Amino acid sequence: MLALLGLATIVVLLTAIMTNRMSPLVALIAVPIVAALAGGFGFETSKFIIAGIRSIAPTAGMFVFAIIFFGVVTDAGMMDPIIDRILRLVGTRPARITVGTTLLALLIHLDGSGAVCFLITIPAMLPLYERLGMDKRILALCVSMAAGVNFLPWTGPMIRSAAALKVPVTDIFNPLIAVQGVGLLFIFTVAFLLGKREERRLGLSSGRLAAGEARSVGAMGVDGGVAAGPAPRVLTPEQIKIRRPKLFWVNLILTLSIMAVMIEGAVDPVVMFMVGTVLALMINYPDVKMQKDRVDAHAKAALMMASILLAAGVFTGIMSGTKMLSAMAQSAVAFVPPDMAQHVPFALGILSMPLSLLFDPDSYYFGMMPVIAEVYKTLGGDPIQIAQASVLGQMTVGFPVSPLTPATFLVVGLCGIGLGEHQKFSIPYLFAASVVMTIAAAVLGVIPF
Repeated sequence: MLALLGLATIVVLLTAIMTNRMSPLVALIAVPIVAALAGGFGFETSKFIIAGIRSIAPTAGMFVFAIIFFGVVTDAGMMDPIIDRILRLVGTRPARITVGTTLLALLIHLDGSGAVCFLITIPAMLPLYERLGMDKRILALCVSMAAGVNFLPWTGPMIRSAAALKVPVTDIFNPLIAVQGVGLLFIFTVAFLLGKREERRLGLSSGRLAAGEARSVGAMGVDGGVAAGPAPRVLTPEQIKIRRPKLFWVNLILTLSIMAVMIEGAVDPVVMFMVGTVLALMINYPDVKMQKDRVDAHAKAALMMASILLAAGVFTGIMSGTKMLSAMAQSAVAFVPPDMAQHVPFALGILSMPLSLLFDPDSYYFGMMPVIAEVYKTLGGDPIQIAQASVLGQMTVGFPVSPLTPATFLVVGLCGIGLGEHQKFSIPYLFAASVVMTIAAAVLGVIPF
């Protein structure tokens, strides 16, 4: 009975979210509450909800303060010299441009926001692609690969997977650091090779490129068939007002210190980002009003995600407290041959990227993944391996091509290409990145073969 009730809850949740009948926030709260009441749990449901929210609270807090922290140091201009330096270094060589695009997107995505990454990187690099006549699908792919492989502890998929399994996010992320390194090596290799291919397609030999760069340093037009470098970025008066260029090194050291301590595990991530946010505000904006303005500027994004995570706490609390999740897992175990159990994480890793085209992040991480993890646990496996396999593709390298995410349409809109041509060109490379990381995870012993 509980297994059927749990299955019905999952199906209704997925259907409500994927058909836009309910927002994820509403569905994650309303559907499980109705299910618990229908199952006869009555007022005990509130205890399950509180237990679920209590388990989610550190993760939600980390995400809120991570958004504010990275927002503050970005407002202060920490990324400006890095962006400008990359733009100067890429010159007019397509291979440098594609690698520079990937590096820039990787750095901008440190705050965990795909939308911000695309909004900054694509307009900065697009003029170079257009002047040289480079394929803009490569621009879309490079930013997609960088944002996708950069699954840091405060990015959406990592946060959701930790919240769904009620485990510290570092337990999922830290074993994947070397795997992510393999993924980064792969995407930079792809970017370089695509850049070299563009050089051959455009007939830009090394000699012509070098001569063209020498003639067009600082120019804005096309000289001898080779386009000039990009125009300097222009900040708005509002951006200039809140920039703190003299504090660049202070902000950079603060950021690196927080990330190092958090990944090392000495201090809980939520504590590190709380302390980091306080220091960033006090160092860059001693004036109380400016501190309030900077927090207000990023409050909407922080509140939106925090509310989803707390709602997820309601869902996971009820599903666990009522034993619906364990009942579903026990029923599903009968359909999995014992000798195939160890291969579940590897198979999920291979399928994780294509699943981005079928499930939005909330549906997968809060609806599907907990069931798979519970089944795997019942078979004797570690549920964390299911989360690790999932983040190797599901809404990481998969989100920039999924029609279920607004970021996909942002990429194609900014690049001026069609959704179909972006998906046709990018999906094979993004899927390959996911497969490479899955194999690396197996070879390195993170997940079993």
